[in-house]
Amino acid sequence: MAEQQKMREPGPVLQVERRDYTDLVPTDRPHAHGMRGFDPVYTDIVDYIVRCTHRIWDERDIGLIYSHYTHNAVIYYPLGTIYNREDIVRDTIQRLVTFPERRGMATHVIWNGNDTDGFYTSHYVTGSGRHTQDGPYGPPTRRPFTTRTVADCMVLENRIYREWIVSDSMGLLRQLGLDPNPVAEARAAELIAAGQPLLDIGETGRLPGQAPPDVEPDLSIAHSDTEVQVLRDLHEIYNKRMFGRIKEIYAPQVQWHGPLMKEIYGRAGVLHQTMALVGSIPDCAYTVQHICSVACEEGGEKVAIRWTMEGHHLGWALLGKPTGHRIFVLGITHLHIVDGRILEDWTLYDELSMLTQIKLGDMARR
Repeated sequence: MAEQQKMREPGPVLQVERRDYTDLVPTDRPHAHGMRGFDPVYTDIVDYIVRCTHRIWDERDIGLIYSHYTHNAVIYYPLGTIYNREDIVRDTIQRLVTFPERRGMATHVIWNGNDTDGFYTSHYVTGSGRHTQDGPYGPPTRRPFTTRTVADCMVLENRIYREWIVSDSMGLLRQLGLDPNPVAEARAAELIAAGQPLLDIGETGRLPGQAPPDVEPDLSIAHSDTEVQVLRDLHEIYNKRMFGRIKEIYAPQVQWHGPLMKEIYGRAGVLHQTMALVGSIPDCAYTVQHICSVACEEGGEKVAIRWTMEGHHLGWALLGKPTGHRIFVLGITHLHIVDGRILEDWTLYDELSMLTQIKLGDMARR
């Protein structure tokens, strides 16, 4: 265990949590690890993710997408998928035209991998700007906004080949003073027109027949003792519905950062938010798709979890009157764990995508 702990101590890889942007700009830092196949300007994988994001989105060098994504790169959103690089270029241009003042600030990057097998990064971004142009949300409202986004990327030799993006679209609409219902209805109509109706396969798989939930989750995706424990804790809470575990695994002074720019302090708030999500989809199955972690300069470790939740809108909580429609949630959570307890939790999922699925189900019934 001592050797394992030594391997997980903070290394020379860039950590962005406590750094000003001017500290991130220099390109003459020594390489922290192998970067075979990457452009020489990047000193480590965190520097790659933060720097290339800034170059593309803030410096407007959108053409770098051609050298930083494969031609067949796939980007997964909660309600839609992009399957090629040219569409990524077009989507980026459209977003910047709609919100030209937006600036995305790296909150932290959690990662694993190497330059032989490839890297996996989970990049948490806080973005601010104003709605000043016509676009998918209608005429400009001139209002300011601050939202959260997480992008999980798989990277090999300077190119991203797969990416999962979760954004707080509902939080954005609320800050702009817009009614989310017509936006969700319009998106649902687009999905139906594209031949993508609501898919309801019935069972969620949480319960094996008439038996209780599985005793253990899939632990094969863990890379450390901390990750194993996180997987077990999440399975206990979400699949076994042992919500009381929150009092054991979260520190009393925990801070929870959630959708709609919510900032919650203390375990009671975490408990309420967790039960509200599950209560909206009370038959949901929770599945962790990926987990990784890094040692943290502030002490302890930071863990990134990409997860899905699937079930039916059968309860009151986040989404109003139950409709019975199938709901799929793509979420990403970052945890700061110190001395075995969660000190900080950044959980993100998009309530607008959930509302859109309800509208999609309503349209299918007509």
